[in-house]
Amino acid sequence: MSELGRQEVKRRRMFYISGYDPIPPRRYRELYRSESAKQAAISDYTISIAPKSGERFGWSVDSAIEGGEVHTEIDVLVWSDIVQDSMDAGILRTYGVLARTAWIYISTGALFRLMRLRKGPVIAALYPVGALLVQLLIAIAVVYGVSMALMGLSERLLEALNGPRLFQPWMVARMWGSVALGLVAGVALLRWFKKMDGKFFAYYLMHDYGFSARWRGADPPQLTERMAEFRAAIAQALTEDWDEVLVVGHSSGAHLGISVLADLIRAGEVPEDGPALSFLSLGQVVPMVSFLPEAKVLRRDLAYLSATDALFWLDVTAPGDGCAFALCDPAGVTGVAPEAQTGPLVISAAFTQSLKPETWKALRWRFFRLHFQYLCAFDAPQSYDYFKITAGPQTLATRYKTHAASPSRITDAANRFTEIAS
Repeated sequence: MSELGRQEVKRRRMFYISGYDPIPPRRYRELYRSESAKQAAISDYTISIAPKSGERFGWSVDSAIEGGEVHTEIDVLVWSDIVQDSMDAGILRTYGVLARTAWIYISTGALFRLMRLRKGPVIAALYPVGALLVQLLIAIAVVYGVSMALMGLSERLLEALNGPRLFQPWMVARMWGSVALGLVAGVALLRWFKKMDGKFFAYYLMHDYGFSARWRGADPPQLTERMAEFRAAIAQALTEDWDEVLVVGHSSGAHLGISVLADLIRAGEVPEDGPALSFLSLGQVVPMVSFLPEAKVLRRDLAYLSATDALFWLDVTAPGDGCAFALCDPAGVTGVAPEAQTGPLVISAAFTQSLKPETWKALRWRFFRLHFQYLCAFDAPQSYDYFKITAGPQTLATRYKTHAASPSRITDAANRFTEIAS
């Protein structure tokens, strides 16, 4: 492998796996376009994007970085349609998802073990539960308030018109009519909350956590076939004329990438004389799944991928990201790291150091936006620069071969369930 500083990548193929996101993939192209331009201006390099041909959505990138000119083809491995289908649920069904998800995490003890790692992502997981319950309580209060107000109003009206005796036969009808109108008001309020979820994110996050919890950590059936398609696309690229094939998994996309790549390597689909294979996991939430009892396949794949020399794996998180398990070695904390563990290299994106104080102040409480910061420009990038990794002249392994793991990384096993699939 070439020395650090020499150009070894002129042509790169990159595959991006998003997290649980119902938005079409063009969002990621626009994010890459705008943020790469910002980072290029800050870091004094050149980068441009253009449409690309092919059956999958993506774009091409041409760059002049660190003295090398590089062409990169980026494909988005899409599963947003599966996310959309899983979110296509009414109000009642969503509260059913809430009850089921809360029961699974509490009854298995996973919730309490996850809190030992990082409280931030657990609070993020509890947020939609709390928000939806508050919405329900407000709706119940509205039902009660409207019903009582209408009953009082009708009583005064009937007494004024007919007198107390004529009013008595209408007592039951008056009561049920008032309750019915109160229920209409309560349901209307719940529908309004759901319509405004773009601001609250309660329904979105509830379905996110409920998606994997429904099968207690096992791969959702509708996702298994799609992951096989991802594997086939990556395997095909490894037979083509590229210097590096880079797989990037963000958030929930990280544990999808782990299983896809583990299957690919086990199947012998990494040519010895082919492109360098690299894996970049960003803002991972692996323990939210791997700590569940039926996540046997994911735990097997974690153990395998953390010991293989067929790829280089870099895991990037940041303590400032309250939605990720920051600096947690996913194999280590899950309790499946083998003695011969070689990866991942766990480092911090160091938000507080790589963003200006005013930028950090503006983003600090925008938790959802911070969870996407890994894909964005930094004011003063430290060891992590998304665009140098994805469009620069070095492989991931070369760029980080002398980089030490974060001294704050967490490796102690905290998981009760360590059984792996055969």
